[in-house]
Amino acid sequence: MKKIGFIGLGIMGKPMALNLVKAGYELTVYDLVAERMEELVKAGAQRGSSGKDVAARNEVVITMLPNSPHVREAVLGPNGVLEGARPGMILVDMSSIAPLASQEIAAKLREKNVAMLDAPVSGGEPKAIAGTLAIMVGGPEDTFEQVKGILAALGSSVTRVGEIGSGNVTKLANQIIVALNIAGMSEAMVLATKAGVNPESVFQAIRGGLAGSAVLDAKVPLALKGNFQPGFRIELHIKDLANALDTAHELGVPVPLSSVAMEIMQALKTDGKAGDDHGGIIQFYEQLAKVQVRGG
Repeated sequence: MKKIGFIGLGIMGKPMALNLVKAGYELTVYDLVAERMEELVKAGAQRGSSGKDVAARNEVVITMLPNSPHVREAVLGPNGVLEGARPGMILVDMSSIAPLASQEIAAKLREKNVAMLDAPVSGGEPKAIAGTLAIMVGGPEDTFEQVKGILAALGSSVTRVGEIGSGNVTKLANQIIVALNIAGMSEAMVLATKAGVNPESVFQAIRGGLAGSAVLDAKVPLALKGNFQPGFRIELHIKDLANALDTAHELGVPVPLSSVAMEIMQALKTDGKAGDDHGGIIQFYEQLAKVQVRGG
């Protein structure tokens, strides 16, 4: 399958789409913000006029959108993917949305003999640019096998975890772990700084031990510079944690630490920092401790 449609060209979607062009796929792109299509068109992609148009022209359509309502509108709404989809088309939704929403959308698509995978990603903008995302896929195994090669152009890890919706359950688990890692890192670095120990030295001392992690390596250097440019915005992590909390409550699963992380992010949002990278969680602790890790 060489013809692919791509809908949603934001921080993550644009570099992902560019990597598909570089991999030799014939790409048709669409975004509500027309200017976002310019770079892709210059790189060799074709411009779509709507979700319906993109679906009518391609065998596989990828969506990369902010949340459940945006995916529902793009797929099931007026001039959406479903209106243009032909039997046998595959929709790969790479957005991070509620698992139940994935299941509901997939059920509507099946009525038209269109298959769907939910395939959210982890790694943020840097790994989207590098094409080294971790991709967690839910949906039928035969459908997964048909698009696995396409996904390999976007990620270094492509794993089917179960049926439709399970990709987004896996992403929620991922986002809980990332949020709590960043919060723990933030507490530790602020404590070290307040105690008069150089946080850079603490980072170098612990990163090779059990406390070491991909989160630590990615976020501490940015915190030391006071660089909270996204990356992955706090407001998007709030969205993911809201989906995680809703899902956990529906299933009767206690998630007290996730609730605390959510309140920290909500406080930062109230303080005007919703657009900061989620590594900016450290600012919550800095404000309370009255110390700054940068230059600490």
